[in-house]
Amino acid sequence: MVFVVGAAIASPAPALAADGHPLLTLDLLRQRLAAPVQREGRAAIDLRYYTLDLRPDSPLTDSFYRLLSSSLQKPATAPALDLSYAVVQGDLDLQRLGQREPLYGDTLSPLLSEAGQAQLKRDRQRLLQLSRLSQSLLIQGQGSSQQIYLFKAPLVAVQTRFGGQVLGGDTFFLGRVLASGAVFEQGLSLSGARFNRTVNLSGADFRQGVQAKGSLFFDAVRFDQSQFRAGANFQGAEFKADVNFSRAVLAGDLNFGRVQWQGVTDFARTFWLGSAFFVRSYFAKALFFTEARFDAPLVLRQARFGEPVNLRNAMVGSEVDLGDALFLPAAYLNVTGLEFSLEQTQILGTPGKIGRVFSVPQLAGNETLLRNLERNFRRLEQISDANYIAYTAERLRLKAWQQRLLGTNINTASVPALVRTGFTETQAAALVEQRQRQTFIGTEGVLSVPGVDLAAYLKVRDRIFARDAYPIAQRLALGLRWLWLGGLVVLSRYGTSFGLTFGLGLVAIPTFALMFWLVDRYRRRRAPAILPPIEEGLWLAGGCSLLLGLGLNALLRAADYPLLTLGFLFMLLVPVPAVLIGLVIKRGRYHDLMEESYFVEDGSMRQLRLLIARLPVIPKFPFFRDRYTYLLLDRRWNWLNYLDFSLNNWLKFGFNDIRLRDEQVPGLITALVWYQWGLGLLYTALLLWTLSRTIPGLNLLIYF
Repeated sequence: MVFVVGAAIASPAPALAADGHPLLTLDLLRQRLAAPVQREGRAAIDLRYYTLDLRPDSPLTDSFYRLLSSSLQKPATAPALDLSYAVVQGDLDLQRLGQREPLYGDTLSPLLSEAGQAQLKRDRQRLLQLSRLSQSLLIQGQGSSQQIYLFKAPLVAVQTRFGGQVLGGDTFFLGRVLASGAVFEQGLSLSGARFNRTVNLSGADFRQGVQAKGSLFFDAVRFDQSQFRAGANFQGAEFKADVNFSRAVLAGDLNFGRVQWQGVTDFARTFWLGSAFFVRSYFAKALFFTEARFDAPLVLRQARFGEPVNLRNAMVGSEVDLGDALFLPAAYLNVTGLEFSLEQTQILGTPGKIGRVFSVPQLAGNETLLRNLERNFRRLEQISDANYIAYTAERLRLKAWQQRLLGTNINTASVPALVRTGFTETQAAALVEQRQRQTFIGTEGVLSVPGVDLAAYLKVRDRIFARDAYPIAQRLALGLRWLWLGGLVVLSRYGTSFGLTFGLGLVAIPTFALMFWLVDRYRRRRAPAILPPIEEGLWLAGGCSLLLGLGLNALLRAADYPLLTLGFLFMLLVPVPAVLIGLVIKRGRYHDLMEESYFVEDGSMRQLRLLIARLPVIPKFPFFRDRYTYLLLDRRWNWLNYLDFSLNNWLKFGFNDIRLRDEQVPGLITALVWYQWGLGLLYTALLLWTLSRTIPGLNLLIYF
């Protein structure tokens, strides 16, 4: 009898589904709803490890939504819904589990954050405008629902397998969503959804498409290590906080167009099998594609970037499209270690702008990359972008040479020298001890020294170098090359700025014209005085000041290092001529032909001439001497002759053939003229080289 009673009250074993999970029945559902469990200080409806048959013909479906929605919509704190490790057969419609709320009223305000309340107001205004538009156009059957759906409870679905679609469109999720490791067999639909708390879908497997068009995420979102096997559509979505897609695999049609990324966006180590489509997206903070691989095009056309974009060690496929992309002042492209095939990959961008946003910290390890980028833009006939890439490479080369000239050799420096560089005494002693066993091949080797961490290395990286031996002869040769390359970078941006190079000429020509006028017209103040008329000096000073102003304006606008450019130009134009003129004035002039000008002009013709092959002193052959006459010093326009001579001597181009006479001329004045002629020869070569690099037609003669 006891056994009969015991058998009567014993619960039957739950039925098992084909997958081995117990099948959720209506009675089990009522039991779970009646006795929620406590997790993390909050009640939760525990449906873990069950198989939920929600197919249309299942007897559980209607009761499941009716009973569960009433439990999740309690006036007090809604319990969490835990579906972890469960198997859901059929579609899961989260709208049916939500609570309908009227479009108008303030009943939702206490449930939402400030950002959520503001977004709700915008949603209400949008729906109201659509309703009015439908009425004004007499559209029938288009009445939009004046309801919204609220899903109050946190949703937990860790490693849950969803056999059908998961539908959550136009739903406001107030609690967090945790579905790490979940499997979505038939896709996920979240179009127009709003997420008030964090969303964690890390490690999820989306075997069909993900539809999240126009969705909005107020808190952090995680899709790291997820698999998107059949594409995803996030068009028009907005992420208010950080987003993590790192290590995800993305295939199919991937549409991230017009997405607002307000936080840090992390696509590091992602694998893109489909086109990465980010047209018109806005990235307010940093964007990471570090070590990502793109087997299909990366399209960032018309995107806007507020902070740097990191493509460090990324591998790009057929195309990177940055056309009409906008980079704010703090934004740039870090392409250190970027890999792409020059024959198969095209990097596109706005001509004249895209080349300026590429950035690498050092030349070592990136020289081939910069060369390939330059060739890519030359192939696309974007000469200014190619030139800027070449200019960037030479600036980095200059920085590396300067580091070798002024830095500390970690293979030979003493402990005090290493301490002055930035190491601590303990680190310096450990470094010396380790190099005695094996010399350092590169500066990265100091990271293997005990006590030297990454922060210490970054602190001293730009002040150290590693060489076995560095004799003074090699250092001197490197110093001369550094000075020459520095001149090209500072004075012409390595042949990429015609405006800067032309500005140098506009400064140099009037400067030397004033010098020549001074030595020619100012000879003696007394016994008898040979002085220029003050009117002539004023006219020359006015004309030279105008040219100097134009030249300095062009120079300051085009130079990347204006102070260095002015300093370099000052050292070329002032010290040597100042010494020569000072010696001339100090020694005085006591020779014949004191009343005649030191300069003569060819009176046989007046025309524009290219004087590249002419020397600044007239030939001594008598018949040639008969063709040249002294400058007429009593003419009011005589001051123009000095500008013309300086133009001839500097640019090898002018109106009249004006030269220095060969009789009764102080050697110091001859030296001054030859000094300008030599500088002018170098300047002419620099100007022609710059023109050949900036004019596409001439450029082809050099590079192809």
